[in-house]
Amino acid sequence: MYARILAGVDGSAQAAHALRHAASLAKALGAELRIVHVVDMGVLPLAPELALDVERIVKARRAEGEKLLAEAVEQARTAGVTALARLVETGMPAQPVAAALVAEAAAWPADLMVLGARGRGGLERLLLGSVADGVARRSSVPVLLVH
Repeated sequence: MYARILAGVDGSAQAAHALRHAASLAKALGAELRIVHVVDMGVLPLAPELALDVERIVKARRAEGEKLLAEAVEQARTAGVTALARLVETGMPAQPVAAALVAEAAAWPADLMVLGARGRGGLERLLLGSVADGVARRSSVPVLLVH
């Protein structure tokens, strides 16, 4: 049924739990597993008066993303699944993380997306939004949200 499963990771406990679920599904179904982390480059402080080294910030974000992916691939390997990892960056000036995940799923192409859901509610959800909800609204492939 599902031959290509994409799991999004962000370093949260919910994403780690979702990855365990995705790895279990991939193992049971003999499916390919691709683990994706999106580095949000759309919220970089670009004002010259801030005197920030933007390139250093970009490199640090990429390095943290690569570290998250390496840990996730190891987690999948421990579960008995070989996984491929992909670091994706949002476009400039701003692309929602959810849109980047959906685009990656379409380009690969995935049969199923698995994401952790944080369970935000009320004002927090209104102000911060939800990547999982954004993916579920935009995706043309099934999305499994794991709590």
